Amino acid sequence: MRFALKLEGCIRVMKSALAVSVVAMTAFVAGCGGGGGDSSSSSSNNNSGPNQQPIAANAANTVAVSVDRGIAGAINIPTVTVTVCAPNSTSNCATIDHVLLDTGSYGLRVVNSALGSLANSLPVQQATAGGVLAECTQFADGFTWGTTRTATVKISGEVANNIPIQVIGDLDNSTVPAKGCVNGANESSAQALGTKGILGIGVAPVDCGTRCSTQSIAQDSSIYYACPNGTNCTQTVAETSKQVANPVHNFPVDNNGVIVQMMPIPSNGAASATGTVVFGIGTQSNNANTAGSTYTTDQSGDFPVANQSNTVFLDSGSNGYFFQDNTLPTCTNLTDFYCPTSTQQRTVNLVGTNGAKGSVNISIANAQTLLNNTSNFAFNDLGGHVDSIPGTDLGIPFFYGRYVYYGMDKRATGGAAPFVAF
Repeated sequence: MRFALKLEGCIRVMKSALAVSVVAMTAFVAGCGGGGGDSSSSSSNNNSGPNQQPIAANAANTVAVSVDRGIAGAINIPTVTVTVCAPNSTSNCATIDHVLLDTGSYGLRVVNSALGSLANSLPVQQATAGGVLAECTQFADGFTWGTTRTATVKISGEVANNIPIQVIGDLDNSTVPAKGCVNGANESSAQALGTKGILGIGVAPVDCGTRCSTQSIAQDSSIYYACPNGTNCTQTVAETSKQVANPVHNFPVDNNGVIVQMMPIPSNGAASATGTVVFGIGTQSNNANTAGSTYTTDQSGDFPVANQSNTVFLDSGSNGYFFQDNTLPTCTNLTDFYCPTSTQQRTVNLVGTNGAKGSVNISIANAQTLLNNTSNFAFNDLGGHVDSIPGTDLGIPFFYGRYVYYGMDKRATGGAAPFVAF
């Protein structure tokens, strides 16, 4: 089980839950849009619930999504294929499969080993304070560490030219800074991470914003580090132009949002699941906004409320529903997950910054029973709790059978506020 922590006062770097292996059971650590109408749903043993089907991923502004066994036997991990090229190049490229699709983070992070020889063609960014500019991304049980570089990112027919990305695991472990970074195990390999990379397509344009670009804050709180001679790394300012950038914001046309569409699956799980990401909202014939409810959000894509413990966010990179509920028993062996004796329903209330109100019904089944079928890797009613994340995390189970829209935060250029719709 792995989550990234939210940074207080800063755009969330990542809040994704990742690896829960069904290969080694004893090693566990831990309304639809597109057609309008009802904004609530449930999932039970009769397979009721949202049932929208994704469109075919055959247009230039679409990319196929797959949930399967992946590279590490992790459940509920939606992945896509991304092509990384040398800056502005169309030929010096590497195509990387099994990259986590994460609406809860911003920007592309790729494990160094997946790049092969291309890594030598990706210029390493230099910190203004001097030396290599590196980044540390923290999770509840570990962290990733690596340089930031510039690259051209291609996703199907969409291209973001010459943007900053993070290359994970390209610095020696001896360079990991103790201050502000070390948090459990170093998860800077594909096997440890559970994927070959992370594609953050949440609402924000960059992954840290003013917290990392403001000197007085960055010197003690930045997730970016200056590494003179590649060593002795210390927290440093990273101007927004150098921060890991959301590729969607940098597409020429389809840059105002994304639509994540996942197929419906049975309540007892499925061996695999497919879906489609459509880039742009209202920019092409295949991406009209027909959501039943639209909620404007804060800069992280959250539904903000007065009480932080009630914050709600929709995160495709989390492999379950995660929230605190003392009435739901936890599993004996899977202590991060709920194991009710029968499937339970819970209602999650939503309030947008635009005043829009709604609710969704979610179902929580017995995790141990679900995972006893080691052939299944997709589940729509898996739930648990993680103390380090406040509020309610509506992870990938929420996305099955739905069209979920994310409107990019364009306020910095005089455009629209961020929103989530379904």
